Amino acid sequence: MKLTGAQILWDCLVREGVTEIFGYPGGAILPAYDAMLDYPIRHTLVRHEQGATHMADGYARATGRVGVAIATSGPGATNMVTGIATAMLDSSPIVCITGQVGSRLIGTDAFQEIDITGITLPVTKHNYLVTRAQDVAAAVREAFQIAQEGRPGPVLIDITKDAQQSSCEFDWDAAAPVRRARRETPLPAHADLARAAALVQGAKRPVILAGHGVTISGAEHALKAFAERAHIPVAQTLLGIGGLPASQSRASSARTRLTQRRSTSRSTRPRSTRTSRSTSRSSETCAASSIDWCRSWRPAIGARGSPRSKPRAAIPPSATSSRSPTTAICMPRT
Repeated sequence: MKLTGAQILWDCLVREGVTEIFGYPGGAILPAYDAMLDYPIRHTLVRHEQGATHMADGYARATGRVGVAIATSGPGATNMVTGIATAMLDSSPIVCITGQVGSRLIGTDAFQEIDITGITLPVTKHNYLVTRAQDVAAAVREAFQIAQEGRPGPVLIDITKDAQQSSCEFDWDAAAPVRRARRETPLPAHADLARAAALVQGAKRPVILAGHGVTISGAEHALKAFAERAHIPVAQTLLGIGGLPASQSRASSARTRLTQRRSTSRSTRPRSTRTSRSTSRSSETCAASSIDWCRSWRPAIGARGSPRSKPRAAIPPSATSSRSPTTAICMPRT
């Protein structure tokens, strides 16, 4: 089946399950916009390209699917950088598609030509400069794979205008991405898990600090089971909100402690910040949970029975810091 590069782009997006995109048209991306009308994708017109990337970021956070933003070359592409950097730092899977001047004009300081792949290199998981229609499908398929695998993040595809306008044979199966070898982070050693379990067992006021990794790895149920079984309150970072329901008794107990302890406080700091900080300061053991942390800990913690069945022993002096009474146990992210 022979299609233009622009048609291949939308065909691939539809096959990847995309139904919503956010963008702003411009000269170098107009061939793609012309072809978009033939595909079942809803386009949200933004007033600024930065807004498109933030919308795609929010869409990815709310749905768990890849968000897609689209813009033209030059200022349109550079306006997306802030949103791309946000998605990179907050681990949101988004794919940004930008138009580019014709391949023969690259490097000639043509109108609205900018090296957007070079600019976004530090704030993307990967990016592509596509100069042929034959390479569009492979770039799109691999971009979606990279955006979602491992630690999610943004991927940028820069497509030249002539690549969008020229035609070629489209073969979806032949464009399947090659699975890249990735170094897997090993699970914590049994001795490390036993030591962490011993710290929690011996703590008088332990607390779990749940971060974004709990949501990314789908460990919400494991976190809930661990907190309930160990009878430990849970504080959540800003990005970790949602890892445990706010109605959960273990999540609200940290806030209850704060209210009782600081009922007369007149601090102007955000409540969530006061909650996390004051709870961790008053706790002897602070377990910082990241991706797959709960899954790794469940066997070690679940075998010790009811935590309130006997008094907890004091934490050894060597396990605590001379500056703070909090011991942070951080497991590696994948």
